[in-house]
Amino acid sequence: MSATLRFAWAAVALLLLGATPAQAAATGATVVDDRGTVVQLLPAPQRIVSLLPSLTESVCALGQCAKLVGVDRYSNYPASVQQLARVGGGLDPNIEAIVALKPDLVLLASSAPGIDRLRALGLRVVALEPKDYASAVRVLGTLGQLLGVDTASALVAAMEAEMRAAAALVPAKARGKKVYFEVNPGPYAASTSSFLGQTLERLGLNNIVAGSLGPFPKVNPEFVVRAQPDVIMVGDSNADAMPTRPGWGNLKAIQQKRVCAFDRTDADILVRPGPRMAQGATLVARCLQTLFPAKAGLP
Repeated sequence: MSATLRFAWAAVALLLLGATPAQAAATGATVVDDRGTVVQLLPAPQRIVSLLPSLTESVCALGQCAKLVGVDRYSNYPASVQQLARVGGGLDPNIEAIVALKPDLVLLASSAPGIDRLRALGLRVVALEPKDYASAVRVLGTLGQLLGVDTASALVAAMEAEMRAAAALVPAKARGKKVYFEVNPGPYAASTSSFLGQTLERLGLNNIVAGSLGPFPKVNPEFVVRAQPDVIMVGDSNADAMPTRPGWGNLKAIQQKRVCAFDRTDADILVRPGPRMAQGATLVARCLQTLFPAKAGLP
C-alpha cells in the first residue's frame, strides 16, 4: 500500500480513537466542514437533506437513512432513498423545495452553489466533498460526529477488509498491467490522483494517466493510442463507440477484447467516493479475473 493510502486509514483511526460522537455532542463540540465553517454538533439532526449521492450513501451506511427527507436527483442507493423528495442537483439545488422540507441539516458538496443562501435562510448547512480515500474516510468520521453515532469506525474497518479481499482476487498475471479508466466520453479519465486511481493502485495496476493532470482530466485520444493500455475500463454505454475513434481500432486492449464495460448500476458504485468504494474494487477485480483467467491446474 502506498504512503498516501496508509495515511488515509491511519488518519481515520486517529479521528475515531478520540471522543465518541455521542460524547462530543454532549459537550457541545463542533466540527469544521470543507469550507472551513464551524458547525455545532447539537442538536443532533432528525431531518436531513443530502445533495450529493456519496453523502446520501454515507448517511445510510452509518445507519441513519431514516432521517433523510430529501435528496438530489442522482441519489439512487440504497433503494429506499428513491422514494424521497427530489430537490434538484448539486449544481442546481431547488432552494424553495429544500426549505419546504424543514431540514435541520443540509449536506452538500463544498463546490455547490446556494450554500450562502441556505445559511442565510437559517438552515444548518455542512459542506463535505470526498474526493479520494483520505477525504472519504474523513467525511465518514465527520458525519458520524454530526449524526451522533458510533458506527463510522466499524464501517471503515469493514471497507478496509473488503478492499484487501478485492486485492487478493486480482489474478497474478493481471498485476502491473497498464489500465485506462474512462469516466466520461469527453474523453475524461481517472488519473492516479483520483480515488479511482487509488483503487487501481491498491489492486496492483498501473494507471496510464498521471495524477499531475488532475483527478479526472480530459485526455487527448491520441495519448491513449500511444500509451497502449493493456486493459480499458469504461461504462457499457460508451464502450461500443470506442473502436470508432480515430486510431482506437489499433488498441491491443480493444483487439484482444480486454475491456471492462460496467453497467449503470456498477458504474454508479465505481464513480462515487463513499462507503461502497471497496465494492467498486471488487467489481474491478472480478472483471480482471474474466479477462485473465487462470489456466487449468494453475492458480
